[in-house]
Amino acid sequence: MARKKREINTSLLDNVTADMLGGGDMAFFQDEGLKVEYILLELVRPDPLQPRRVLPDRIYQAFHAGQVTPSQAMRELIQIAQLAARQQGRPFSNVLDLLGNPEEDNSEELPPLSPEEQLVHDLVNLAVTIRDDGQVNPLTVVDVSQGITRQYRIETGERRYWATWILRDFISGYESDGMIPCIVIPNESASAFRQAKENTARSGLSAIAMARQAALLLLYVHGYPMPEGPVPPDFYRQALELRIPKGQAETMHSSLGGVTKQRFNQYKDLLKLSDEAMELADRNNLDEYILRPVLQLPPETHMEMIQHIIQFGLTGRQVHDIVKHGMDDDTVDLTREISPHIRGFVRSMQKMSEDDEGDFIQRLLEQENSVSMACVRLESTISFLTRIQNQLQENR
Repeated sequence: MARKKREINTSLLDNVTADMLGGGDMAFFQDEGLKVEYILLELVRPDPLQPRRVLPDRIYQAFHAGQVTPSQAMRELIQIAQLAARQQGRPFSNVLDLLGNPEEDNSEELPPLSPEEQLVHDLVNLAVTIRDDGQVNPLTVVDVSQGITRQYRIETGERRYWATWILRDFISGYESDGMIPCIVIPNESASAFRQAKENTARSGLSAIAMARQAALLLLYVHGYPMPEGPVPPDFYRQALELRIPKGQAETMHSSLGGVTKQRFNQYKDLLKLSDEAMELADRNNLDEYILRPVLQLPPETHMEMIQHIIQFGLTGRQVHDIVKHGMDDDTVDLTREISPHIRGFVRSMQKMSEDDEGDFIQRLLEQENSVSMACVRLESTISFLTRIQNQLQENR
């Protein structure tokens, strides 16, 4: 189907070039005479186009479709985190429990926090900081009011927005007037490039968020219409066919933190991942280098490969080797589940040292009940490991 050609919006680039090449947000605010205003929290809404996704996809879709309120969205997120925490033996009922008690003995090693637990932990930590110190950094919002209906869309500061909801609804004892400090940007002055600069200047975007950011800037300057509701991955994938307008490469690259042309394209290529793989990679903040080899696999195997990367903590080199081996010899079955005793054995090999010899011998004798049987077990294990070593050497 033929697509309608869109005009390149070079005027938008021209308006922000000075800011990207040495100006600053504060200079922009001062020039425009913008000041901090206190706005009712209910009148502020996150931008569905924001490349940095705070909410998991299911909650993101429901919230921006108007199916749940901000408070309900946070409640769902907290419930997901509670379920994950319970499965790992660290249940919590109060969100403040996620921050832990510095006076308690935490010597017992527990599995790392799930992405949802970590997200709630970070939002609660930010909420407590706002409660104790006040909100030092105001949100930047765009005035999208229509007629007498007042509404503001967040350009920067979505995490502060959600932390404020947690503080208001899920941390007892907090009293608020319901207002949140904001710097209001006129609708005609809204800038996807200032948003991108803010995103990359603060805590780094995930590789998938960088892919969305690169796509959004390309779609923006090529004049693509921007949706008002939840954004599916296919919206960003339209950018795969687009190139940076002539003469604008420096501005585009600087808005993503000064990336090179190659890095810009590497991030954009991640849009080729399947929908489920993109969501999982984003929630687990996987690096671009680790995800790059996955693009060589059929889309239907992307999700399985991402699951293996997360489960076994694979490096970029390991993923590259697995993909290459599978493509050459068709011997790697990505759907095969590795048995728990093998995972435990391989994991224990990383921790073994000479100091463990005595304990190893004692445990082996306890299990086999005699020295002769223990020797037989060792000979069998040595034979097994020798065969593995030979296979690894052949595949170097």
